[in-house]
Amino acid sequence: MAQPVWDHPEPLALSSAPVPEYGTGSLADLLPTLAAGMGVPGMTAAIRELAPADRACVFLIDGLGWEQLKAHPDEAPYLHALLGSSRGGTGRPLTAGFPATTATSLASVGTGLPPGAHGLPGYTVRDPATGELMNQLRWQPWTEPRAWQPHPTVFQLAAAAGVHAAQVSSPTFENTPLTKVALSGGTFLGRLTGEERMDLAAARLAAGDRSLVYTYYSELDGAGHRYGVASDTWRGQLMTVDRLVQRLAEQLPPRSALYVTADHGMVDVPFDEQHRIDFDEDWELSAGVALLGGEGRARHVYAVPGAENDVLTCWREVLGEQFWVASRDEAIDAGWFGPPAGIDERVYARLGDVIAAARDDVLLIASQREPNESAMVGNHGSMTPAEQLVPLLEVRS
Repeated sequence: MAQPVWDHPEPLALSSAPVPEYGTGSLADLLPTLAAGMGVPGMTAAIRELAPADRACVFLIDGLGWEQLKAHPDEAPYLHALLGSSRGGTGRPLTAGFPATTATSLASVGTGLPPGAHGLPGYTVRDPATGELMNQLRWQPWTEPRAWQPHPTVFQLAAAAGVHAAQVSSPTFENTPLTKVALSGGTFLGRLTGEERMDLAAARLAAGDRSLVYTYYSELDGAGHRYGVASDTWRGQLMTVDRLVQRLAEQLPPRSALYVTADHGMVDVPFDEQHRIDFDEDWELSAGVALLGGEGRARHVYAVPGAENDVLTCWREVLGEQFWVASRDEAIDAGWFGPPAGIDERVYARLGDVIAAARDDVLLIASQREPNESAMVGNHGSMTPAEQLVPLLEVRS
């Protein structure tokens, strides 16, 4: 019997997707490695390149991708000089995890778990209990935080083991649900300016014989979304970040290690029909789709019951040259959300029936239902090096 003729290019092979280094070199492995070095029970030093330190500070800079940092030595001379220190002196980056997006990455950092275990596997995902899309960054609609993410954070476990744990961030984030499920434990200290945060983070490090401190800067990411990583505004924010890191590094107390990392990188996507495919204007892609989740470069697609296979086939035919397009089970088996055996039962139905991750510099926007997101210059979410690779720069005292 003759085989059917594929009348268009073959879709991207799922095996060609660069899956994050869960268990050896992802954001989820960072805090457990640091806590293990302080003797916190149950923690594993998964990033073997890192030497233990009695006092560790993680400075997470939202949106500072490895590739973007390497491309801007003039704007970030201090950070650039630290590139060789990354990942224990190997000069290598970490991987963020999939999707490479803030809510997912911060939950991975704080819980020490991959997305398929902590349960924040995207920007927006379906809540199986209600059938509605849940925005996990803004926490809309309201969902009980501890029911959505019940695992303890590394900060909570460290504090229980006698480690001095603290988070130093903007006061805006103190009581957000995302902070509660991802970064709670120890003491939260809110400070408005970056300089105040750096000074206080150094002081908190010195406050204990064993200390685990986290601090955060969001403005670089905001500049990238609004103006792009090729903009003067973004470069100006990178210059600010460079000065803040140096300010903190110069105040480290003895026996300390500072780790500078990020939650994702970023890709600028041109504003034309070739690079921005509009789901809301595409009858083929929308056929059989009940809900569109995720974001432009990492989509969770929820099909009308019974239409799952048809939606998968259509999405592969329409997008398969530019996106890795997988069924839920294929994405799980490929390790996109962490080790397949570690996918939590409560998380399974939050994942799309179809999951699409961009390889090329393209977006699947939704101009009517997501007008703000569709207007962003800089975007992220997928598994490309520009989005996935993040620094792990190190300064020791």
